[in-house]
Amino acid sequence: MKVGIVEIAARAGVSEATVSRVINRRQGVAKKTRDAVEAAMAELGYERAVEGQLVAVITEHVSNPFFADLAERIEAFLAPHGLKTVLCPAFPGGVQERDFIASMVDKGIAAVVFLSSSNTVEGADTETYEMLRARRIPYLGVNGEFADKVPAPVYSTDDALAAELAVDHLHRLGHRAIGMASGPLGNRPADRRVRGFLDAMERRGSKDAERWVIRQSYSVEGGQAAAQSLLRLGATAVVAASDYMALGAIRGIRRQGCAVPDDVSVVGYDGSMITEFVDPPLTTVRQPGDRLALEVGRGVLSLVSGRDVPTGELLFDPELVIRSTTGPAPRRLQRESDT
Repeated sequence: MKVGIVEIAARAGVSEATVSRVINRRQGVAKKTRDAVEAAMAELGYERAVEGQLVAVITEHVSNPFFADLAERIEAFLAPHGLKTVLCPAFPGGVQERDFIASMVDKGIAAVVFLSSSNTVEGADTETYEMLRARRIPYLGVNGEFADKVPAPVYSTDDALAAELAVDHLHRLGHRAIGMASGPLGNRPADRRVRGFLDAMERRGSKDAERWVIRQSYSVEGGQAAAQSLLRLGATAVVAASDYMALGAIRGIRRQGCAVPDDVSVVGYDGSMITEFVDPPLTTVRQPGDRLALEVGRGVLSLVSGRDVPTGELLFDPELVIRSTTGPAPRRLQRESDT
């Protein structure tokens, strides 16, 4: 027999209207009553219908082709299951993100995906997560664990492996003066890529790897500024923390009168489609967007349907894509960097 609101209300000893409010995650229900209804739903084997419900995808990286593509892939997975995604371009960990979600929780929101948003920021405000937990609205993260080990599923690219792939590729080409154009301090993916870069450099005999790390914003301008600083240190290669930063690095290198890759090699990170069509085509470490989107979609669908999803971070291997921005280390620059 199909379980409905009538059966749940009778089991929990509440009105059908109260059950409806709990099922649709609306306000105005005491915690004790909500718990009783949720327990009755579990005992009777009731699963929430997902048709027509909204999933909020929170990100500040809408202009980044990789994140735009990932959001589109998540939407494509969820749409056949009756879930509609709403893209929220919000600044992570602050009032804007919280306001976006607060304005949606009374509209039947089913789940939230933090797409490299507040889950990537050290010291982010946890009020948003607390609000979602209080309303029984599930959420998960992409590319960064939540603050204070919040128990939620997270799907991330292995940043340490990404750095290893980039450094190994450049080292095999003869580069020793390898610099990193990193994202800002306190950004979890940036911090992890820096740690991975330092470990990879130290495994290859570098004694002063930290001096080769320049922190900047995740932008073309940030990559340009970082690359110019690295050139002053004598770098023959730049590992960028994003494809946008890599494009900025190429511009900065050219403005210093150097050529890519003849004088300086550049490796990006993300692997968005646009990297195939820039001049020269960008060598990059590609995030597995298809696999990330598939697992995120499956996770959202399971959470919304009331099924358990393992918490903690699941890591996905990136892939090095070699194109035309990397080449052998110039002998003249290499000798100068060694002195």
